[in-house]
Amino acid sequence: MGVRLDCVTEKQVITHVVANIRAGVGGWIVTPNVDHLRIISERPDLLPMMNEASLRVADGMPLVWASRLQGTPLPERITGAGLIISLTAAAAKATASIFLLGGDPGDAEAAADILKRVSPDLRVAGIMCPRAGFEYDPLQMTEIGDALQSAKPDIVYSCFGFPKQELVIRALRDRLPSAWWLGLGGSLAIVSGRTPRAPRWMQNIGMEWLWRLGLEPRRLFQRYLVKDLPFAIRLLGNALVQH
Repeated sequence: MGVRLDCVTEKQVITHVVANIRAGVGGWIVTPNVDHLRIISERPDLLPMMNEASLRVADGMPLVWASRLQGTPLPERITGAGLIISLTAAAAKATASIFLLGGDPGDAEAAADILKRVSPDLRVAGIMCPRAGFEYDPLQMTEIGDALQSAKPDIVYSCFGFPKQELVIRALRDRLPSAWWLGLGGSLAIVSGRTPRAPRWMQNIGMEWLWRLGLEPRRLFQRYLVKDLPFAIRLLGNALVQH
């Protein structure tokens, strides 16, 4: 539906990013899911931004299913919640540093503690949780850019939800062109343990959204059932037509 997706595995993504960090070459990874595609369908102005990214990986089984129906199968789903663990572990081994930007207050600190427990050699270059509305304040955006430029992380995790996190990345990445930037939504809440992740079997069959709905029915009912489910059906139908 207009978003180009890279046919890669999570392992290939990790290898590519680490090799580029060692070469001093930066980049940008987006992790589109059904909700992202729905928002883009309503706001076509966001499509060029998504396609600007260095890598676009499918964070959502409906996208993988659609790719198969379309005849252009993706090898696997690559979730932001999984990538923050695997890429951070690889970064620690490569002596690369990370910067945690966003999330709810306290999530980044808790996530950093857990990530360092998993990878004791991990270097956390910085943590920032800007106030709501910061993206509309040029002074705050400049302060964040200054902090990133001073910390010089190799990887920046921007965790504000789509499309805010991508807009923040696009606004700031020129301040740190050698870094890799990833928009990872609610990953800090998952890593910190504040939001429990679905069992592996639910992830594998594409039912993680149902787990999330059970955890936060009031917040997610409208998004998942009223908006995203009909769009997912449309996505799969479109994939059949494109085959």
